[in-house]
Amino acid sequence: MDIGIGLPNTVPGTEGKALIGWARQAEEAGFSTLGTIGRLVYPSYEELIALTAAAAVTSRIRLTTGVLLAPLYTNSALLAKQTASLDRLSGGRLVLGLGLGGRDDDFTASGLTTEGRGRRLEEQLTEMKRVWSGEERGSAGAIGPEPVRSGGPELILGGASEASFRRVGRLADGWIMGGGTPEMFAQAAAGVDAAWQDEGRQGKPRKLSLAYFALGSDARAQADTYLLHYYAWLGDGAGQVAASAAVSTEMVRSYVASFEASGCDELIFVPTSSRPEQVELLAEATA
Repeated sequence: MDIGIGLPNTVPGTEGKALIGWARQAEEAGFSTLGTIGRLVYPSYEELIALTAAAAVTSRIRLTTGVLLAPLYTNSALLAKQTASLDRLSGGRLVLGLGLGGRDDDFTASGLTTEGRGRRLEEQLTEMKRVWSGEERGSAGAIGPEPVRSGGPELILGGASEASFRRVGRLADGWIMGGGTPEMFAQAAAGVDAAWQDEGRQGKPRKLSLAYFALGSDARAQADTYLLHYYAWLGDGAGQVAASAAVSTEMVRSYVASFEASGCDELIFVPTSSRPEQVELLAEATA
């Protein structure tokens, strides 16, 4: 199982130079990917822009949106161009994780409704794949640049419903769980595999998961401060998210072993602080 690390793009107060330094450290430490999470109504960096900054100072590490809230990007052709640009600029390192989003405030601020999100996502995916394939749109030809990989960047979809699993089987290369236990992952992953087989796809989908972490002497306080604020919209559920954060080397290693045993192909540890020592501490815990 690959071990990735998130960028602190949603941690309030993170300066641009800290984000760039984090990306350099993560690559030097040998992590498999730099991941982002995202929402609109929050003092966070937009994911594609954050990963473009990371791409400029790295050369090997994958760049994963885990996940970008696709229905908020209503111009699908432009989104296809943006993601193809990042893919080309990074040498084909983009892993495009897309999801539906679940916070009403993100949609209200965008002048959108949450109704019909699944249908809109499927329409977006169809349109983006047409753009990535080089379909001509005008006198100048296709919308470029051409992605490095034929057919577009690796496409990973989130979601925990049967409809989400079927969408993966029809349209994507893999699936990502946004949070939860290894047991929850194993159960959902079985549903993804079944949907994949029902569509007659060859091989298996790549399956990923996120897990929050905080390490060091004040790890619990660090995790609680950030996660209780970020997930305040969940009410009592915010406490459950905070409690699940890996706040010790032992918890990190337990998560690695349990997710690997559950069939996870890549586990991305998402930070709750942008302090640079967190990269080193996680590298030591996962060595």
